Amino acid sequence: MLVSATPNPLPDTTASPAPAATLELFLADIGPRAFRFAEAGLRHRDDALDVVQDAMMKMLVYRDRPADEWTPLFWSILRRRIVDVQRRAGFRLRWLLPTGDRGEEGPVDWAPDTGAGPSQAHDQREAYARLVQALRALPARQREAFTLRVLEELDVADTARAMGCSEGSVKTHLSRARDALQKQLEEFR
Repeated sequence: MLVSATPNPLPDTTASPAPAATLELFLADIGPRAFRFAEAGLRHRDDALDVVQDAMMKMLVYRDRPADEWTPLFWSILRRRIVDVQRRAGFRLRWLLPTGDRGEEGPVDWAPDTGAGPSQAHDQREAYARLVQALRALPARQREAFTLRVLEELDVADTARAMGCSEGSVKTHLSRARDALQKQLEEFR
């Protein structure tokens, strides 16, 4: 009888990190962009923070899904939470507050400081504020398409999955958003 002299192989401890750890990194990376997206849609900082936190909590259920599905899935969850909050706020406060009177904070409170001089920093803040204002003036679907395609750099298929529409609709919304933004920001140049 022959007995193998090779020892039992040790478990591989260099395997990929646990799904929870990589999901945590994914959420940490996407969090600031998600907050800006939510704040543009809700126009209220506290509501945006709540919506992003809710979306992140819901993503925990999908930690076992492949990582390439996380991005469109997260944006889809976030978009649905924003719509829910918009509907609830409109329904609940319709008779108390005029539309849009939500005690907004300034749009540049969280703008990045690039270390530019005071004049250049002022121009950058003003340009960013104008962009945020122009984005807020867009219809919701156009704002979503522009944010996901241009700012988040998702492809058309992932954007369509996140928005729950066809790829053709994404292209239409994006085209209309670009036209509207160009008209709104033309005089600012």
